[in-house]
Amino acid sequence: MATLKSLNPATGDVVGEVTITPVDDIPGLVATARAAQPAWQDLGMAGRLEILKRAGELLVARAADIGELACHEMGKPIREAKGEASFAAGNFSSDLDEIAEALAPEIRESKRVRSVMHRDGFGVAVCISPWNFPVLMPHQQVLPALAAGNTVLFKPSEETPLVGQAYADALLEVLPEGVLTVVHGADQQGKALVAADIDLIVFTGSRAAGKHILAAASGSLKRVILELGGKDPLVVLEGADVAAAAKFAAGSSFRNAGQVCISTERIYVADSIHDEFVNLLCTNVARMPQGDGAQAETRIGPMVNTGQREHVQTQVAAAVGQGAVVSWQGEELGGNYVAPVVLTGIDHSMDIAMDETFGPVACVIRVDSEAEAVSLANDTPYGLGAVVYGEIDDARRVARKLTAGMIGINQGISSAGGTPWVGARQSGYGFHSGRDGHRQFAQIRVLSEPI
Repeated sequence: MATLKSLNPATGDVVGEVTITPVDDIPGLVATARAAQPAWQDLGMAGRLEILKRAGELLVARAADIGELACHEMGKPIREAKGEASFAAGNFSSDLDEIAEALAPEIRESKRVRSVMHRDGFGVAVCISPWNFPVLMPHQQVLPALAAGNTVLFKPSEETPLVGQAYADALLEVLPEGVLTVVHGADQQGKALVAADIDLIVFTGSRAAGKHILAAASGSLKRVILELGGKDPLVVLEGADVAAAAKFAAGSSFRNAGQVCISTERIYVADSIHDEFVNLLCTNVARMPQGDGAQAETRIGPMVNTGQREHVQTQVAAAVGQGAVVSWQGEELGGNYVAPVVLTGIDHSMDIAMDETFGPVACVIRVDSEAEAVSLANDTPYGLGAVVYGEIDDARRVARKLTAGMIGINQGISSAGGTPWVGARQSGYGFHSGRDGHRQFAQIRVLSEPI
């Protein structure tokens, strides 16, 4: 049978391989999942959680190894990769409790009628996850789908199949047969899953792929949860703590080599503090070593593959050709690496200001007013995250004007527990996490009877 080889983007070495799932096998796998779903649903939330929490214990024991595998398979710095795996495993049990609370029956009574709102699984769910967070993204898709009572066909990214399989293995060791099935492959397998006799599609990835999925799902009105791309802005107002804003921008723009859906890709800075901000940003980025993620000191790793490297380099070269200024740039390391770069003199006529980059690039744009900053920040089809730095009242006012689903004020977008991960505009269709996100994985049924 055909196999999919997984390569270390830092070295080009083969990390491992998996067997590709034949497209012709997918209808049968869906039928098996369909047959297993009623019994899984009938276990009730308590029964499902009892089984799933055993998988969480296995993941805790394996988190360090899975994190190391993620470092080698997608190039993420080892500290971040292990942190991602430990975070998912460490929150496994509490996430299940949060899901159970979100999906618990609710009672409403009027003068003559008592209604109970139940939340049950849709049936068979397909979860298609990306490569940039190969542990956390499957965790945020597969776990609520299973806990809600769905059976799941899970396709990890073809760039990180080994990590996806390692996450699934902990679940497969305890789940009944047919409740979870791993499908390996690329576009053909993804399209076949979307077209199959399934009820819910959960996808994290590009806006272009999300549009195709939504169109394909429309024929039978399949439920869809899409977390798509971003072109996140940072607005730095007069009165902001410039040093704090520059430190945040460096971390946000260059984390995971910029391969994060909420990376800061556009930075709008008030004219009066622009030069100070750029100098501090460049100083911060210069302190972030680039190299193989397996090296403890590495802060910026390689692009996941050659195609992503070429995309970023093409955007940067085009911007410079149109007048952008290279205010700082790291060394060229070759291979799948892109030299980290801070660009100034950017305007919205350049592709790099409008199209997702997903690389180690910070684009700084000078603005003359708060109104201009808001107008430019909103000049995008995306709307995942945004951040504002400034005096608190000013920052709050500007934040309320930004068309993003998640907005940080004098910090990143990290929010209080129980809040959803949600995008606006073309960055999301449906959402996940938190009470409201968990509920998107279930069908509400209202049972009413006379009092």
